[in-house]
This record gives sequence, structure tokens and C-alpha cells, in this order.
Amino acid sequence: MATGKTRPSPLSARVILFALLAVIGTITGFVLSSGGELQQNSAGRPQLVSVYPLPAMDGEMCQWAPASATSSMLASLRMQQRSAAAQSSDFEEVSQRPPLRVIRDPYAAYSAVAVDVTRGEVVLTDENLFNILVYDRLDNTPPTAAMTEPKRMIGGLKTKIEFQCGLYIDPASGDIYAVNNDTVDTLVIFNRDAKGDVPPTRELYTPHGTFGITVDEQREELFLTIQHDNAVVVFNKMAVGDEPPIRLLQGDRTLLADPHGIAFDPESDLIFVTNHGSVKRVSPEIQNASGYLGRGAEKENWPLGQDHSIPGSGKFMPPSISVYRRDAIGDSSPLRVISGPKTQMNWPTGIAMDPERGEIYIANDADHSILVFSASASGDVAPLRVLKGPRSLIKNPTGVFLDSKNDEVWVSNFGNHTATVYKRGASGDTAPLRVIRSGPLDAPTPGMGNPHPVAYDSKREEILVPN
Repeated sequence: MATGKTRPSPLSARVILFALLAVIGTITGFVLSSGGELQQNSAGRPQLVSVYPLPAMDGEMCQWAPASATSSMLASLRMQQRSAAAQSSDFEEVSQRPPLRVIRDPYAAYSAVAVDVTRGEVVLTDENLFNILVYDRLDNTPPTAAMTEPKRMIGGLKTKIEFQCGLYIDPASGDIYAVNNDTVDTLVIFNRDAKGDVPPTRELYTPHGTFGITVDEQREELFLTIQHDNAVVVFNKMAVGDEPPIRLLQGDRTLLADPHGIAFDPESDLIFVTNHGSVKRVSPEIQNASGYLGRGAEKENWPLGQDHSIPGSGKFMPPSISVYRRDAIGDSSPLRVISGPKTQMNWPTGIAMDPERGEIYIANDADHSILVFSASASGDVAPLRVLKGPRSLIKNPTGVFLDSKNDEVWVSNFGNHTATVYKRGASGDTAPLRVIRSGPLDAPTPGMGNPHPVAYDSKREEILVPN
């Protein structure tokens, strides 16, 4: 009685069986031997074990390649295996070859500085060897000493510390907030007594290119600058993981241009941002913060950290300090801008607020100086004071911190392995009160903060390294 289904012939069944075995062998690493036994493929990939003809059944014939073709296939496979083995041997030899010479900085390069005034400790981030270093506030490296030994050091793969450029110390708990600018898009928070290769107590996933940090303790709001997207993004201070921000300041009218440092003045309820000056216009759909706020915690929903620039829209603006209301949002214009040749700004990076005196301190990286302006300054104005010169030891300053309790100003010098401290109000070529040093006096500094692919200038016999 017909059932409506066609039973496969013995030959078809056998072909199907061997096809299934071939698939299983590819997936599991087992193959069928010529004796009909399953054997494990030690190579972990499809491998030819044997070739033999399948006899015809029920008068059906299956066309096979001649024996000469099989032997040619085997010979080709053997040749490929020998070639792969030779290449592997060559690679092994090259990989173990020692370099002729190495250009590197073996010492910590201080990028950001903050003082725990309650506990009398200075915290410094190191963008060269990827550490956070904690020193006693009164440490002072003698000229004959190789370096200042830190009290504690946080570093290692578990810490997620790499290019930490922004730093904040919780005044109550002493917790350390450290911002990564490049390779790990994560703000890491450690307990004040953390040391060694330990995971952070808390992590907040941040947009790529995050640099500066400041906190409004009264409202528990955390402000971050985003370099490449020309933005300021605001989170709840205790935000964790993929928690979304609560505000975004971004757009053409903001005049944000490669923002770096940020400071909050609780007296005037204003935020101050330093801008290097490079800028690219972003597409209109993300000019308004409401375009993504409240869309959930998925990081892929954020416009920040993605390339939304309009092609050909890049330009350079003068370096500046832009001032905004604390609660500024969207494409809001600054209340005022400090910019122009009289300001002497050249890569203004770190910024510190002195609410008591109504002053702001700027780490002026490319000019090797600390500039002090009135917090109410506007336009092309000269600084109130300039701290600069060979006796000051200031070299490529990227971080600055005002310790109002002890009437001191701290500077992290990326260009000479030092952190230096001065009396508040110091100006001119003033020697520091104390020096914390991570390497021998006058040790050369290659200045490689984040080297990328290199090039060789054969005419001048020079190696070019972009950072």
C-alpha cells in the first residue's frame, strides 16, 4: 500500500551517512578511519585520513575521481602542510628575535594630580606604566635619590587602569575616581586603601575619549568632558555599569572644541571647561540631548563615542576656557569665553577652582606654565599670574590641584617625571616647595604618551612616532 513517501535507495542512504559523518567530523574533531572506526582529529580541524571507493548497489553507479587525482590531492596537501610548518618555524624564530634597541620611558609619567586633604595624601595617575600612585603629602625627593617611593600603588590587568588622565578624590570617603581617555572606556572607582592588582570597587562605562572629571557633591552629579565629540556629559555620582547619563551638553553653539579639563564652582553654580581648539561639526540629529536621554542603558544607543561628524567640517579654533551654567543642556551657548593671544593659552589642559579667591588655575601644557585667571574673566584678557621658568620645574603640565586647606597648588608635570607643589599665589620662576619624582633627576623623557604606527624618514634617518 502506498504511503506517499519514497524510501531512499541503499546507495543514497550510504551517501547521506558519509555526508553526515563528514559534517560531524568537521564540528567535533572526529573522523572515520578506513576500518570504520571513529578517530579523534588531533589537529582540531577537517583532515584527510583515507580514501576508498564506495561500491555500487542495486545497479546504481557513482562516478569517482581517478586514483591519479587522489594521489595529486594528497601530494598537494602534504606540500601545503610542509609550507605551513616552515612558515610557523619562521614566525617562531622572528617572534623570539630580540630587538636591536628600545625607545621607552622606564619611569612613571604623571598626568593628573589630586590631594586627599583629610588624610594628607597625594594621588597621581601614571599614563606611561599604567598605575595610580599614592604618596604622603609632605614627601620631598632629595636630589641624590632615584625616586620617591609611593605608599601604595594600584595597577595591573584586574584594575582596568591604562590611560588614566582625569582624577577625583571623594572628600568624605577618600574613594579614588580615575578616568580612562583611550583604550578602556571605563571610569574606575577604588576604595582609598586599595593597592596592587585589584578590581575596581565600581565601574561606569563612559563614551570614548573621556578626559576631565569634576563632581557637584551637593547634588551628587558627576561631570565628564568628551574630547572627540566636543561634549560634557553628566551622570549621577553613584552611577554604575551601563547606567545612562542625565544630561548632555553638545552642539555648535556650545563652542566646545576638544574639551579637556573641567571644574565646578559651587559658589557661582558654574562649570569651567578648557578647550584645546580642534573641532568637528556633528550631525543635526544628536545636537539635542533629548535625542538619546532616557532611551535605556544600552551603550550602543549613545551618540557619543561614535563618528557622527559631518565630512569636511573639521576646523581649528583658538584655545579657550568656556563657562556654562551648571545645569546647561543640549546646544547651549556659554555664558562667556576666555580666549585670545593675551591669555597665553596653548593646550590648556587641567583646571582647578579657587572659590575663596575667585580664581581659576590652568595647566598650560604646550607653554610649560600655570596660568591664573579671575573666575569672572571674559574675552582676550591677560592672566593675573603666570608660574613658569626653569627653577619652577614645570614641564608639560597636564594636571593642577588647589589644596585650599594647606594653601598649596600642586602640578603634575608629564614632561619630566615630577609632581611639584607651590605656595598658593606663587608666580614667575618660583622654585617648588617640594618635589615628588618618579625617576632620577634629569632622566630623559621620550614624551611618548600613546604611540601609534611609526614611520621612517630615510632622508633624515629619523623615526616618526605620532602620539
